[in-house]
Amino acid sequence: MPGRWLVSEVCQLQNYLIPDKMMKLKVKQIRSIIDRPERQKLTIKALGLGRPNWEKIHNDTPQIRGMINKVVHLVEVSEFEPTVEEQTQSITKPAVKRTKKSVTSKNTAAAKSAKKKTNKTKKEIKK
Repeated sequence: MPGRWLVSEVCQLQNYLIPDKMMKLKVKQIRSIIDRPERQKLTIKALGLGRPNWEKIHNDTPQIRGMINKVVHLVEVSEFEPTVEEQTQSITKPAVKRTKKSVTSKNTAAAKSAKKKTNKTKKEIKK
C-alpha cells in the first residue's frame, strides 16, 4: 500500500540514525578521472578521493550510495568492519586534540626586552 512503511524500511532508517550501528563502506578509486565529465570529477572529490588507489571509509547512507552509483565504473566498494582495536581506539580517542598551553606572552616580552638591550649595546659600541 502506498504511504505505508515496511518494517524492513523502518529498521534500515533506524540504523542510519544510530551511528554505532551504522554500516561502513570502504570506497577505493580504481580508475583515473582524466577525460571524465565534470560532474563525475566533482563526485569523486566529494567522496574524498582524487587518485587511483586512494581509499576512504564512509557511513552507509542513501546519499553516499547515490554518489557511488554515479561513479560505479571508477570506484570499488566493499563493506568495512572495524577490528576490535580500531573500535577501542575510537572510543578512547578524544573528540578534540588537546594542546599544551603556551606561555608565549611571557616569552615574547622577555625576547623583546633582550632585543632592546642588544640594540642599546650595539649603539654604545658604535659611539
